[in-house]
This record gives sequence, C-alpha cells and structure tokens, in this order.
Amino acid sequence: MSDKSAQENGGSRTAGGARGPRLREALADVPAYKPGRPASAEGPVSYKLSSNENPYPPLPGVLESVTAAAASVNRYPDMTCSGLFAELADRFDVPVSHLATGTGSVGIAQQLLQATAGPGDEVIYAWRSFEAYPIITQISGAASVRVPLTGGPEKEAHDLDAMADAVTERTRLIFVCNPNNPTGAALPGAELERFLDRVPSDVLVVLDEAYREFVRDERVVDGIELYRDRPNVCVLRTFSKAYGLAGLRVGFAVAHEPVAAALRKTAVPFGVSNLAQEAAIASLRSEGALLERVDALVGERTRVLAELRGQGWTVTDSQANFVWLRLGDRTTDFAQRAEAAGVTVRPFAGEGVRVSIGETAANDLFLQTAAAFRKEL
Repeated sequence: MSDKSAQENGGSRTAGGARGPRLREALADVPAYKPGRPASAEGPVSYKLSSNENPYPPLPGVLESVTAAAASVNRYPDMTCSGLFAELADRFDVPVSHLATGTGSVGIAQQLLQATAGPGDEVIYAWRSFEAYPIITQISGAASVRVPLTGGPEKEAHDLDAMADAVTERTRLIFVCNPNNPTGAALPGAELERFLDRVPSDVLVVLDEAYREFVRDERVVDGIELYRDRPNVCVLRTFSKAYGLAGLRVGFAVAHEPVAAALRKTAVPFGVSNLAQEAAIASLRSEGALLERVDALVGERTRVLAELRGQGWTVTDSQANFVWLRLGDRTTDFAQRAEAAGVTVRPFAGEGVRVSIGETAANDLFLQTAAAFRKEL
C-alpha cells in the first residue's frame, strides 16, 4: 500500500515503511487536560492555589487506615467497594444499588458518557464550566453543545433556560456543575427544579456537586434530594476536595438503578484502590473534624471575597473553595505576577483566573497581588 493509501485509511508510514496503528480521528484535536501548576521549588516560600485542593492534612483516622491497607497492596481491591457503599448508603440514606464509584467524579463523568453518548449524539453543558467536559465528550465521539454563562462577572451562572432550549432529539446528557467550576456560582433550587421539569425524561441530567460541602447559600438545594424522585438525575460527589483525598482518586455517584448499574459496567475493573476505599470510609467517620475544616475554609473565602470587593473587583459570590477573577486579556499577566509573589493560580487564557482558598498566608499573598494589580487597571 502506498503512503497516500495508508494515510487515507487512517494509518501512517514509519521510516521503515510499516504502517502505524489506526487511531480514532476524534482524538486528533482533543486538548490535553491541564492540571494546576505546582508551587515553585525555587525562591521564597510559595503556595499552590491552582488545583482547589484542601490545604489541611488528612482527617483523623485516615493515615492509620491507609497504612493498614498498604499491607495488602499485593492483592486486588474489593471491586464492589462493599464497605464504602455501606457507609455511603447509610450517610445519604440511599440504596446500595443506587451507588457507583470511580476515579474521582471526573472518572465517573467519563463512565456516564460511555454509557449514554456516542457519534451523532449531543452533550450540553455551560461554558465556561469544568474543563474536562469538552475533553471527555469529544473522546466519546459525541458533539458538545456549549451554552454561555449568564449574568456578567458578578453572577457567572448557568443559563438554565438557554440550556433547556438547546435540548434536541440528539441530546443524551446534560452536565450541570453546581457550584460551577471555575466561577463558583451556585444555582438556587427553585431554578434547578424548573429546569429539570423542562428536560425530557430520557435525557440524563448530571448534577456535578464536587464542591457541595462548601455551599452556605440556603437557596441551593442538595442534588441528592432532587434525585430521589427523578430517575433521569445523577449526582456526582468526590472525596478530592472537602475530604482532602485528591491524591487517592475516589468519587461516587448517586443515581437510580439503571444508571448506577451502567456506571458499574463501564468502570475500570479494580479502579478504586483499597487505600482509597479505606481512606474514604475513615473520612466519612470523621465528619466532625471535616465540618470544622470546611467552616474554616468558608470563613477564609468570605474574607477573601470581601477584601477583593474592597479593592474594587467585581467577583462572583462563590459557593466553592475558590474565587474567580474575570481578567480577559490580562489573565496571563496576573498569573505570572501571582507566581512571582509566591502563589500559583489557575489561568484560563483570555478569560480569567481561578484561585483556590488555601492557607491564610497564601490567601494574603494572593490578596496583595490582586490589590497591586487592580491599581494598574
């Protein structure tokens, strides 16, 4: 076969003339997921505020549980996650058959796409929202339908009416990130219920609630309460943020049995390690300490937002563990300035920066940078 024929059939010629493996064309322009930059190892003390991580060490009992579980790493983990499922079922008052786990909530989101969408289908989500949505949608072969946020830099929220209007016969799944990453805006329950009433019952609505523990606005409904009488609603949660287990990669979904069963079918076998399962169980049993830490971070969030507004910034009333600054073409400049000051933030070029709430000293460095930068605008 000629080089031209090989290329037309999806392959490529190596230097020796052999054709390389055929890869899916859908992967050709998939952007790589960009993790938050780590803190600099050079110069003065620096802090990482780019990945929405919990700055506190593991909760009481977690290290002991992980250490004990490490003694059996020569064995496969419990693929059914039976111990963790029992804890989650009790904690959230849901049937075990309505639970599924994965490598963080993003891993479960990808499993949902495998179960629902493929070439010719459509997936709706707000934009900007979680940057993994377009990546995992494109990998599935489905088409993304991005609906712009509404309300300007003060609100930066999902336009639920426009999202409902975007539903077609090809729509298979809708992501609703609540609170939204990276803006921090959260949806009032009444608005979300009206939206769910408009969505056809055969379209899966995924309420991605990775930051649920940080919500303090009483108008924001717990998605698990909405799922109970809506078979087309699936709720995603994670142990990576409030629970501080980002390095162990464990999340879970709550959904009615057909969806939960599909998630278990599409899961990578043994994907959630025993270390992760035991750490998650220990974290659930340390809820008192968890609430203290989350309250402290929420207090810092309140302080940071107040100081930013005092400096003259217009910022969204974040319900997550981060804040968002809409900076447009000054985004990269700000990120570089912050890093020089000792904090790494998460820039989205041409749009803005997301800044995690971290240690008080880290938040102070960020606020100092923001104050100086604001004077230049």
